[in-house]
Amino acid sequence: MIAYLDIPSGISGDIFLSCLVDAGWPLEELQGIPERLGLPPHVCVIGREDVVRGSMRATHVTVDTPETHVHRHLGDIEAMISGADLPQDVKETSVAVFTRLARAEAHVHGTTVEHVHFHEVGAVDAIVDIVGVCAGLHALGIETLFASPFPLGDGWTNSAHGRIPLPAPATLELLAEAGAPTVPAPGSGELVTPTGAALLCELADFRQPSFRLQRIGTGAGSKEFAWPNVARLWLGAQGERADEYVVLETNIDDMNPELFPAVRHALEHGGALDVWTTPVQMKKERPATMLSVLAPAAMERALSEIIVRETTTLGVRVQRVHRYEAKRTFESVQTDYGPVCVKLKWVHDNVLGAKPEYEDCVQLAAKYGVPVRLVIEAAQAAANAQFRPGMAPSRP
Repeated sequence: MIAYLDIPSGISGDIFLSCLVDAGWPLEELQGIPERLGLPPHVCVIGREDVVRGSMRATHVTVDTPETHVHRHLGDIEAMISGADLPQDVKETSVAVFTRLARAEAHVHGTTVEHVHFHEVGAVDAIVDIVGVCAGLHALGIETLFASPFPLGDGWTNSAHGRIPLPAPATLELLAEAGAPTVPAPGSGELVTPTGAALLCELADFRQPSFRLQRIGTGAGSKEFAWPNVARLWLGAQGERADEYVVLETNIDDMNPELFPAVRHALEHGGALDVWTTPVQMKKERPATMLSVLAPAAMERALSEIIVRETTTLGVRVQRVHRYEAKRTFESVQTDYGPVCVKLKWVHDNVLGAKPEYEDCVQLAAKYGVPVRLVIEAAQAAANAQFRPGMAPSRP
């Protein structure tokens, strides 16, 4: 499942939790998080209420704790989460969010990550917010999260360090590190908290995907504004048409051709789905090479910067495209030379193609001193026998 978090009035930990509970995550599971973290009984009271913000119905989750003035280091929080009775990926993601937050706090206060004292975000309610969001996403089966830009308002707020301007310094640092998109807020006030910023900067891809919408979770914040203080979590499944991609292109006529393999390597490791070159003729009949890159739209900026940095070009053309993809899975087949991984091509629950992985075949050919061609042919024959075209295999 994929989800898109629409945050026209900003985001905080409790608003995110409210969206997840409204989307179907049982409140009882959230209420069990403090105990799973090893916190004393009754140290945290978690409740839910139905509210109206503006003219919109929403769920408002509250996380109340009497704890005050407790300063925790990142190591303290890591130890608490690592020892928790939670799925491993929830623990790893929660620690990653706190680590990102620690980097921002360290930069703002001129110290190191190890010496950062978490104040507000080290309190039990903030810990429950972050771990709860990661657990809720896991429980709802949300594998990919997208989000809209952050609305940033002006003004002032009180913190453990005294009165500070808005957006809060740690919030700005988090957004800057992630290169996150922002838009003007509908009014003044703290609409994006450091906790909310850290969660989305670590977990989300900031774009709106193409998908089949199935349900909405609407969460409300505590504050009343002149507009509905809500966020909406759209949940759904990937449609038949894939998300948007971009094709990046540039014509190069003044670079040593020996450098193209290094450029390709940098782009592939940077997230490109495909990289290819085409001979072209430029003005004054100069021979040149057109470098083309296919990539997810979210990677446009990062890959364009790689092209500009790694080549002699002065600019990159960008066009948005859509791609239709056959589902692909990987299986292992047995040959006289050993096991070989094969990539299966699926169309409507049927396998219509199987291709041996080249690197596996190369390694086995070297091991047995035979031509790679023989290993590939053996693997192809085994795959054709095990996965007959048009037939659904025993494992989907």
